[in-house]
Amino acid sequence: MNEQAEHLTDSLTKSGYRLTPARRAIINTLVESEGHITADDLAILVRETSPQVGRMTVYRTLDLLCELGLIRPVFLGTGAGHYILLDGGSHHHLICTQCQRVIDFDRCGASDLAEQIGRQLNFQVQSHLLEIYGLCEECSAVEKGDPAIARRRRG
Repeated sequence: MNEQAEHLTDSLTKSGYRLTPARRAIINTLVESEGHITADDLAILVRETSPQVGRMTVYRTLDLLCELGLIRPVFLGTGAGHYILLDGGSHHHLICTQCQRVIDFDRCGASDLAEQIGRQLNFQVQSHLLEIYGLCEECSAVEKGDPAIARRRRG
């Protein structure tokens, strides 16, 4: 079990919940997927290795992990929520408004801003999700008419 899966399972048990074989399979599959996955896709992947785990068990486990602040659903314009792992209570995305590409990044500096806003508004910040929208390098180059990038995208 990797460190991230271990953190999720430890958090679950420390909060008083049982670590069933089904929950372990769901957590391991979620971590292996790098945490950008819909509930339906996760259920399909879990059933490949643990056919006894039902879809509703996956949904209930995702709800529990959300309640504990370990994961969060994000909606990236696809209609279905994609579950993301909250690394240290935060997660960050650059989202291309042209091709819908999602780029994860770390160390956004928003933690300091969130804490400052929290102090100003007497609000205890527990986590944050930062999404920045714009054009990725390829879409920006295509929009600017860079023929080399445009050829790379087509082929």
